[in-house]
Amino acid sequence: MNKEELHKLLHPMKVIGLGGNPALNEKIAAILRQPLIETAVHHFSDGEIQVNIGESVRGCDVFVIQSIQDPVNENFMELEIILDALHRASAHTINVVVPYLAYSRSDTKTRSREPITAKLVANLLQLTGMDRLITVDLHASQIQGFYSVPVDHLHAIPLLGQYFLDNGIATKEDDDIVVVSPDHSGAKLARNFGQYFNAPIAIVDQRGARYDTEVHDIIGDVKDKKCIIVDDLIDTGSRISSSTKSVMAAGAKKVYVAATHALLSKNATEVLNELPIEQIVVTDTIKHNRYPDRMVRISVDQLLARGIDYVYNDRSIHQIFDEQNRLK
Repeated sequence: MNKEELHKLLHPMKVIGLGGNPALNEKIAAILRQPLIETAVHHFSDGEIQVNIGESVRGCDVFVIQSIQDPVNENFMELEIILDALHRASAHTINVVVPYLAYSRSDTKTRSREPITAKLVANLLQLTGMDRLITVDLHASQIQGFYSVPVDHLHAIPLLGQYFLDNGIATKEDDDIVVVSPDHSGAKLARNFGQYFNAPIAIVDQRGARYDTEVHDIIGDVKDKKCIIVDDLIDTGSRISSSTKSVMAAGAKKVYVAATHALLSKNATEVLNELPIEQIVVTDTIKHNRYPDRMVRISVDQLLARGIDYVYNDRSIHQIFDEQNRLK
């Protein structure tokens, strides 16, 4: 019996899927060929949550999948309670798989008496004895430093780039494409995304202005170009709205949107439906009952399943990044 077989015998993999995004949980478990542990989560009338794990996890390497999406605090508390239960049930390792990590935008203090909630979330998760975090496209990469346990920060942007290539929207020889950042802080993301098409970037110069009321100047040339506005997430749709109006006013020929996380809060669906956008390409890190008309969803199931498999089998996660870089 080799080392890998002994590890699987002593510490079998168990996968738990919580209520944030059940459809994604099922797809990941199917790829891993691991049934989801039957887990009863009961919400009492006063808002309290009770969790019961349906089988023994003693000595097991457990992977808990939970997208911390709306209702954010309810889903976060579900995760916290299940982690405490696993710790008390003597799981060998507790690995938290979070396709979307809420509060990631609160990663720094910009005003007096303001919290850094992303750090608070990290502290609370680690209090439950978590051994590792696996997540996708954090709003700010430095959030990894808030954790004293290993963080595997996976990237879905290559999947979005591959979609545009596979569907002939963009090619690596196409000089008609410009990748657009909705603001200055997203320029690095736009530059990385642009490498998939050998495309230049442009920036929406919205300094100090409201996203939803003004057309902004554009840094870069978008006239008669196909523009791909890229961002890590779409929340209310106001940034996408102002960016679309800005590039169209600057003479753009067509507008596409690419983003990892589709939060779609408030009336985002209606806002996006009214825009002259050809397609909005996102991933399925977040589940909704209704999506904008021209939204295409790409699954991160293979990406997260491979991340889980590599961690469990002590393989280097860097192999995933190497394969993604070869797409550029």
